[in-house]
Amino acid sequence: MWVRCNPNPLGKQTGDCVIRAIAIATDRSWREAYWDLCRMGSIQGDLPNSDAVWGLYLREQGAKQFLLPESCPACITVRAFCDRYPEGVYVIGTGDHAVCVIDGDHYDLFDSGGMTPTFFWRVK
Repeated sequence: MWVRCNPNPLGKQTGDCVIRAIAIATDRSWREAYWDLCRMGSIQGDLPNSDAVWGLYLREQGAKQFLLPESCPACITVRAFCDRYPEGVYVIGTGDHAVCVIDGDHYDLFDSGGMTPTFFWRVK
């Protein structure tokens, strides 16, 4: 089930999906997640929302990464992922979007349930 969620402190709907997803998944404020990722990006010489930066950040938080099939018919949607993983906390990457899943619900600004994830991080 989709849960509309926007932890952005100013309620902005901007290109901050990685920050939103990580803030929700790690139970941090949007600003804490933003500054943590900016610090990590600065160290890595990359943008805070690059897969390499937020992946390293989640790995340091103890998360584990898993790959999903990129080609259909083996591919699944975010909605199907939620059905398949009804327990736990995850951050899903689709290639150009990130979304948090908690206990089978996906938290996002819009219903991203039809998107196709290519990898995910099990956070808790």
